[in-house]
Amino acid sequence: MNHGRNHGFLEEDSIGHIGDVGLWRRILTFIWPYRYKVALAIVLALIISATTLVVPYLIRIAIDRYIVHPELATDQRLAGLAGVAVLLLMVMAVGFAANFFQVTVLEWTGQRIMHAIRQRLFNHLLGLHLAFFNANPVGRLVTRLTNDIQNMHEMFTSVIVTLFNEFLKLAAIIGILLWMNWRLTLWICLLVPIMVIISMGFSRLARDAFRQIRTMLAAINAYLQETLSGMVIIQLFLREKDIYQRFTGLNSDYTAKTLYQIKVFGFFLPLIEVMNAAALALIVWYGGGEILRQHMTLGVLVAFMTYMRLFFQPLRELSQQYSLVQSAMASAERIFHLLETADSLAAPASPTIPVSLSGRIEFQQVTFGYEPGHPVIHHLSFVVQPGETLAIVGATGAGKTTLINLLERFYDPELGQILLDAVDLRAVAPHWLREQVGLVMQEVFLIPATIRENIVLDRHVTDAELLDIAAASQLTRVIQNLPQGLDTRIGEGGVDLSAGQKQLLAFARVLVRNPRILVLDEATANVDSETEMFVEQAIQTALAGRTSIVIAHRLSTIRRADRILVMDQGQIVEEGAHGALMALGGLYYHLQSLQNGFQPLSE
Repeated sequence: MNHGRNHGFLEEDSIGHIGDVGLWRRILTFIWPYRYKVALAIVLALIISATTLVVPYLIRIAIDRYIVHPELATDQRLAGLAGVAVLLLMVMAVGFAANFFQVTVLEWTGQRIMHAIRQRLFNHLLGLHLAFFNANPVGRLVTRLTNDIQNMHEMFTSVIVTLFNEFLKLAAIIGILLWMNWRLTLWICLLVPIMVIISMGFSRLARDAFRQIRTMLAAINAYLQETLSGMVIIQLFLREKDIYQRFTGLNSDYTAKTLYQIKVFGFFLPLIEVMNAAALALIVWYGGGEILRQHMTLGVLVAFMTYMRLFFQPLRELSQQYSLVQSAMASAERIFHLLETADSLAAPASPTIPVSLSGRIEFQQVTFGYEPGHPVIHHLSFVVQPGETLAIVGATGAGKTTLINLLERFYDPELGQILLDAVDLRAVAPHWLREQVGLVMQEVFLIPATIRENIVLDRHVTDAELLDIAAASQLTRVIQNLPQGLDTRIGEGGVDLSAGQKQLLAFARVLVRNPRILVLDEATANVDSETEMFVEQAIQTALAGRTSIVIAHRLSTIRRADRILVMDQGQIVEEGAHGALMALGGLYYHLQSLQNGFQPLSE
């Protein structure tokens, strides 16, 4: 189904801003359980910054005390240089060790945080109502669980602590430069307003570029998912060329947006280098004059130049990290948007659970449409008595499957109510309801596992009980012909079952759960002639002693019903037993005549 596809819950164009305090607060809720690990990473970052900043100062000492100090003897100068060299090696060793442990801690923490977010997001998706999935392409949701979470992982592991570290390093460098020569530092600070203007312009352009890239990537993922899942239809109707051209258009748009982002960074990063060169020129001009006037030593000048190189390095890092942060913030906003999507069919706070269930179903003046203002069924009322088998027939689009969706509470009616043993379905827990209402659909979903696992799913059933259920559902012959019997793997990477064999397995699933109410939604539509007899026997077993609703076109299945409802355009137009409806000569007679080649049907 594809009801309401144009009413998505997720906005691809939305993008989180780095300055969004509310978004950071929600991100910190996932970081908080690992706050001690993050604190350790910050301490290690401080050590790394300290080891980086002490190197230029040691170089200054080496130059001023030993290299250009003619008063000392050569041996003393060499010994002093050796001591500085050893100290440099020790500092670098400490920095290496701190860097190693910081990367390890951050990766461990980032993996745990991403695991928690992915688990919570997937669990939230499992609880959302069917309308949500009809309104959002699967490819978009897959992007949330994969690409978006990976973007946040990169932010946790390489950005948050790095940003803290780089900002701290910038502040420390400015402090050291002011201490070494405040006049020269003030000259260099003339470049700061220019850097601020450049950074603000870059951040705006980069934010727009990332918004466009994320939007196009989600569109490509959604298109790929829908295309690959419908490959049979594409090849059957020779649509390969058209599909390829549409994908080429999407891919070209994505490439164009990515190239635009590259142009933005390609302009900004060299501009940082130009600013670095300007700062070095100022240092050479002013600092060289200070040395000539003997107001500054050569060691201070070299240290100044080294510190300026370190000063612009964080700016380059911040510009590169900005892209990761912006992408991660956009991903975080979409993830939290999805986590905050409320389930419109939430379970009641105090659900009613009947002590014993007779299986009486009543629709009272029910009106429902998948889109507002376009009802599929109108003021529908009928009752199914306990143990009764009710068949529902009608042309495609009459609303038959909609009744099943409402009975299983995949949706709630807009008007009216649906009662189960005189209790409104909205008052009972959805989990309990679906335990009581078994559903066998036309398409049987198989998990890539064994026959046994596909039948029992989450239930504990002994081998003896399972063999009895297999016999009752006419599945014994199928199991005996499989290589490993019940332990034969089916589905992806295993044995393929025919449509009829899948239907028999579906009946076995129902018998394992033993629901009080059974719904068959075109359960015999795709059954081959060889398997039809076994499916009919399985249906008789499954329907015995249960309240049942059967949607079917096959005459043999419909005749078994105690009563038949004939639907047309969302309303009941005829009701009665097969013989009475055929004698009436109305819509039911017409539908059955069409099915049987326009030949009048006899009893």
